[in-house]
Amino acid sequence: MAQERMDIREHIQKKPLVFDGGMGTYYGQKTHTCGKGVELANIETPRLIAEIHAEYLRAGAQAIKTNTFAANRIVYQGDAEMVRRIVRAGMEIAARAAESAGAYVFADIGPVSGLPPAEIIEEYRFLADIFLTAGARYFLFETNSSAEGLIETAAHIKQVCPEAFVLTSFSAFPGGYTRDGFFAEELVREVAACGYIDAVGFNCVNGVQAMKELVENLGTCALPLSLMPNAGHPLVVDGRTIYESAPDYFGEGLAAAVREGVAIVGGCCGTTPAHIHALCSALAGGTHTADAAQRTRGAGSLVPSESAFFTALAAGKMPIAVELDPPDTGNADKFMEGARELQAAGVHAITIADNPIARARMDAAMLAGRVQRSLGLEPIPHMTCRDRNLNAITSILLGLSAEGVHNMIAITGDPIPTAERDEVKSVYQFNSRKLSAFIKSLGERGTVVPFHVFGALNVNAKHFPSQLGLAKKKLEAGITGFFTQPVLSERAKENLRTARDTLPGAYILGGIMPVVSERNARFMESEITGIHVEERIINAYHGLSREEAEELGVRLSLEMAKDIEPYIDGYYIITPFARTALVARIVKGIMERRAVKSAVLNCNIKSAVK
Repeated sequence: MAQERMDIREHIQKKPLVFDGGMGTYYGQKTHTCGKGVELANIETPRLIAEIHAEYLRAGAQAIKTNTFAANRIVYQGDAEMVRRIVRAGMEIAARAAESAGAYVFADIGPVSGLPPAEIIEEYRFLADIFLTAGARYFLFETNSSAEGLIETAAHIKQVCPEAFVLTSFSAFPGGYTRDGFFAEELVREVAACGYIDAVGFNCVNGVQAMKELVENLGTCALPLSLMPNAGHPLVVDGRTIYESAPDYFGEGLAAAVREGVAIVGGCCGTTPAHIHALCSALAGGTHTADAAQRTRGAGSLVPSESAFFTALAAGKMPIAVELDPPDTGNADKFMEGARELQAAGVHAITIADNPIARARMDAAMLAGRVQRSLGLEPIPHMTCRDRNLNAITSILLGLSAEGVHNMIAITGDPIPTAERDEVKSVYQFNSRKLSAFIKSLGERGTVVPFHVFGALNVNAKHFPSQLGLAKKKLEAGITGFFTQPVLSERAKENLRTARDTLPGAYILGGIMPVVSERNARFMESEITGIHVEERIINAYHGLSREEAEELGVRLSLEMAKDIEPYIDGYYIITPFARTALVARIVKGIMERRAVKSAVLNCNIKSAVK
């Protein structure tokens, strides 16, 4: 006989709601497979899935998830009909198993990622509609790394079925950030404030203790909290993933979380009916409150010292930053000599490229620390997304913060040359926008000093409106300004003027790169992405000696600096072939011209006063 089921919101107010545990990993354990493609078992071996549901219910679970985590059109290569069959079968199997126990059946929807935002929303809505048609009233969106599409989908569900209950769950690393670079507490606050989601929490990646720490960092949450940890951290043995957390440890840890205010508990990867049984045993006779406790994060914010470069930029003093490529050997002496020469010339900062054109060089962050300590000259390291995952990026940011580095340039990074891709793999876990947002979040929560993050702006692009659109998105992500590609054409100057008008709130440092020969000019025009050298400049170098070409390079660079001055907030000079003496001449020329201009202006002001 079917048991009468309490309203789920009332249930959560009175006592903790206990979910089941892992489906894919437990299925893999029972079938001696890796568990991939478990969703197809809804069609191929439905009795086995029904038995797994029954085992969890006998262990004490009050809510079970449909076996549909990875059932979407991305996984099944656009086969919408197959997805519908899997989802309907999964819903039917779970509903039949839950009926006699009076358990809640949650439509389980895993993350949809790697698509444009509109397509993510479309896919979530497609899945939600299948479940709604099949009678689903409870929804679990789990293992998410961002909130993309979740709020819109929850709103759609509530419009179709106002009494629906929607639980969203995020997957975060022990440091509190997700694989997409968002901090868990920010995501929780975002969905909690939308009004369409009924409960929020965390699942996967972590064991019990690390997941409880995520909750401790939240502070107050307006919604009921959910925790569904893994059975500890996985071990890979002979190609198989094994979870070794003991059921009793798991159960006692989650029961402690319930006593601290967590309202919904269950298991994720590696958990079995034994873990859920241990959880129910640990909860027996315990107290429960659905109100989250007040929690205070222990870490205080770091107070940064002043950045002389950024102070000058904000004050309208037109600072000069010069880019130096790091050495491709383990000896930095020549680099440091060049930096000293530029410092003596009066530059405000040295920017350090990060493996330009995807070729390995000395680490930009480590070199930045040395410049800061040895010279007292402010470094601005580049940070590309190509070579590092989230952990590596975080480690570097922590180190830069300790070194007192305040500014950086976040760029996506040149791709690995095609011929080398089989040997050297790109990472690209982030793009420059996501990286900027992540760095901003680290600073806001006090993990690092608040960095001033700059981006790149390609003023040489033939279709510049698309670059401006991208720039606006970068500003929204936390970028404070842009270093432009070198201006070596009338088109670039016009685009720079447009950028000034279109991006009024952004700092712009105009790129200048002295051309040193006709061959150099043709190479840049033909083989360097993002650089355009107009033909008149190329032709001007024809037949010149090295000395004559350098003189022309200085003259043209100073002319360009004067031409772009009305549209920029500072100068960004790129050093060709480590010729720092050449760049030092350009720096001195810019400063002398600005000094004369300032003197004339002051004289005019004094005359006007008299």
